[in-house]
Amino acid sequence: MTSLHDKNYPGEDAGYRAARNSLLEAELALEDQLRAVAAMRQNLPEGGVIPEDYAFETLENGVRSTIRLSQLFEAGKPNLFLYSFMFGPDDEQPCPACTSLVDGFNGVAGHIKSRLNLAVAAKGSIERLAEFAGKRGWSGIRLLSSADNSYNRDYFAETADGSQIPAANIFVNKDGVIRHFYGAEMLYVDRPGQHPRHVDRLWPIWNILDLTPEGRGDWSPRLSY
Repeated sequence: MTSLHDKNYPGEDAGYRAARNSLLEAELALEDQLRAVAAMRQNLPEGGVIPEDYAFETLENGVRSTIRLSQLFEAGKPNLFLYSFMFGPDDEQPCPACTSLVDGFNGVAGHIKSRLNLAVAAKGSIERLAEFAGKRGWSGIRLLSSADNSYNRDYFAETADGSQIPAANIFVNKDGVIRHFYGAEMLYVDRPGQHPRHVDRLWPIWNILDLTPEGRGDWSPRLSY
């Protein structure tokens, strides 16, 4: 196979280079497919209008207050990314995997918020969520409690028995009408023996682990190490 570029790493042999060239061809094809899928996503037709202007609980300077979904949209930013964090009212601790994901969101929150609105909602009380967020140093993310509304149920962030499910949703405010634009749905597809990986592309951990010989294996995030 003819190499697609003129780079060779120190000490590599012909077998490595041939295998790497084949992999590069596959990586380029995957990148083309990812771009095509992104274009399909970006060109989705308008989704459904939200069934209600959900009222969430939040803390402003330590004081509990109510904020509506419509109030999460800042002027000039019509898009909202709302992540459902698995921390229910009866959970002793939040989900470690969700926690690692939100750790990442917080690290890049300034960049994200330069383009769109960003918030994280949990079914547990806003006080517990804020306390945990303080321990994690989540200072760049708007935190919400969905304890007193049906948002989690309506947008598939909990099961019929109240168990919490991670969900990533995009909403768009166009001329004052808020519609659902996109939700990560691979979690809801039954694929025996396969992890849904429905939000993996938002999650740098897995992308880095997948570069190693062992891959991600059976490792999973923890709240502490």
